[in-house]
Amino acid sequence: MIRAFVLDDERLAVQRLTRMLEATGRVTVLGSTTDPEAALIALRRDAPDVLFLDIQMPGLTGFDVLARLDRDVLVVFTTAYDQYALHAFDVNSVDYLLKPIDADRLTRALDRVEQRLGAEPRDVRALARALAAELAPNRKLERIASRVGERTTLLDVARITHFFAQDKLTFAVSGGRDHVIDFTLGQLEDRLDPRRFVRIHRATIVNLAFVQELYPGVDGVLARLKDDAKTELSVARDRVRDLKERLGI
Repeated sequence: MIRAFVLDDERLAVQRLTRMLEATGRVTVLGSTTDPEAALIALRRDAPDVLFLDIQMPGLTGFDVLARLDRDVLVVFTTAYDQYALHAFDVNSVDYLLKPIDADRLTRALDRVEQRLGAEPRDVRALARALAAELAPNRKLERIASRVGERTTLLDVARITHFFAQDKLTFAVSGGRDHVIDFTLGQLEDRLDPRRFVRIHRATIVNLAFVQELYPGVDGVLARLKDDAKTELSVARDRVRDLKERLGI
């Protein structure tokens, strides 16, 4: 049985998650509370396998709790954060449950907990610092997670040649491969470093470091990239001037 502890500042949320965990038949809930200070005392005493932890709490946040723990523990965040924040959890290889919690998603989280039991747990203090930094206001993306099924691929933003939208999906292209990501192009414009990335079309954002040349095409200006495929991207007429200025030409 997985030994769990639940911390959330909303009592109803604690009660609901506790019921869901016990209903799986896979979990023993050692304790639960809405009080972060009480949780710290209980966690030191009871040593659960996994902590189900809310982040947005008054007083001590979930990150504050992690920073004050004196032992490492597996963590599953329970959060109402938006897509930007969920990206930070993916990048740091941390599991999370988006509120309201879904039973199937909880099952998958418990599967991952069981897989990690016995392995070296991550330094929770370092984890708290990393997540707090990535969720800081106005922080620009440095890595992007592409999550397909149970597999998460982490992409270095500096190595992404371009992003494009197609069939209601957004793709990041890196190493000649297309990776599905959970951002819209509009969200990417807000989170990418504007010194390195520019939107050249309603469906395309390009990494300026990979633009090799601009030249006229049949329907307007094309940008050729410095990649193995010598990718050609259409530049919208109303965005040509901005692209040239950004390239210093």
